[in-house]
Amino acid sequence: MNTKNIESVFSPAPAHFVGDGFRVHNFIPGKVPMQRMSPFIMLDYNSKYTFPPSEIPKGVDVHPHRGFETVTIAYKGSVEHNDSSGGGGIIGEGDVQWMTAASGVLHKEFHETEWSKTGGEFQMVQLWVNLPSKDKMGNPKYQAISKDQITKVELANEMGTIEIIAGEYKNIKGLATTFSPVHMMNAKLNNQGTAEFSFPANYNTLLLVIEGSVTVNGSQNVNTDHMVLFKNDGEHFIITAQEDSIVLVLSGEPINEPIASYGPFVMNTQKEILQAFDDFNSGKFGTLV
Repeated sequence: MNTKNIESVFSPAPAHFVGDGFRVHNFIPGKVPMQRMSPFIMLDYNSKYTFPPSEIPKGVDVHPHRGFETVTIAYKGSVEHNDSSGGGGIIGEGDVQWMTAASGVLHKEFHETEWSKTGGEFQMVQLWVNLPSKDKMGNPKYQAISKDQITKVELANEMGTIEIIAGEYKNIKGLATTFSPVHMMNAKLNNQGTAEFSFPANYNTLLLVIEGSVTVNGSQNVNTDHMVLFKNDGEHFIITAQEDSIVLVLSGEPINEPIASYGPFVMNTQKEILQAFDDFNSGKFGTLV
C-alpha cells in the first residue's frame, strides 16, 4: 500500500477573537503557509467555547471579500449569515455554509439571534478555499447545505459515519460544487472505529481532530484540537478512533498560481489587490446593512 505519511502534527495556536463572536485558533496560515496547503488558504478553528447569554448577538459586522470562497462548518451553536449578493441564512449545528465571494461581496456573520439569547457551547471551523485565477472575478454564489442534505456513508461493523461535504468517499459524492478538485468530509468514528482514505499523492491533505482522539496509520496518536499535515508522498492513510471521535478531513489539488493576499482579498498580483480596494471603496461590492 502506498502510504501517505505524516509530515507534522500541530497543536493549536493561542486563541484570538475575530470580532466578538468567534474565538479561533489559526492553523492556516498560522502554522502552515497558504501556498503549502493550497487550495485551503485559511483555517480558523473555534474550539469548543461557552458564550454567555446576550441580547445583542456577537459576531463580525459588514466586511468585504474577493477572490476565494468561505466555508463555515457548524459543530456546536448557530450562526446567521448575510451577504450583498443575496446569500444568507441560519447555519445550525451540523450545517455547512459555502459562500463564493469571487468578484466581491460584502458579508456579515453573527450568532443567531435566538441562540444568542441563551448562549451555550459554540464550535465551528471556517475555511477559505482559493479560486483559480480564471474564476476569481466570476459571479458570487451561495450554497447552504443542511445537516439533512449532507451525503453520509455508513462504515461497516458500526465503526461510524463519513459525512461528505465536497468531493467523494468510496466513489460517493458530496453535494457541494467546487471550482477545483476539493475533498471535505467529517469522519464521525465510534470508539475503535477505523476509516481508510485515499487521495492523490500531490493533493495537499490534512486532518483536524474536532472531538476525541485518534491514531493515524497505526502509530501516531493525535489529540483533540490538533492538526495533522501529510506529506505529498503517497495516497492512503488510516484513522482509528481511541474514543468516540470527529475528524475533519481535507484534501485538495494545489492551485499552482501566485497568491497575493491582503486582509479580506486574495488575488494573484498586488495590482489586483489594489484594484479590489478601489472597487470596494467605490461601492462595486454592493450594499449590506
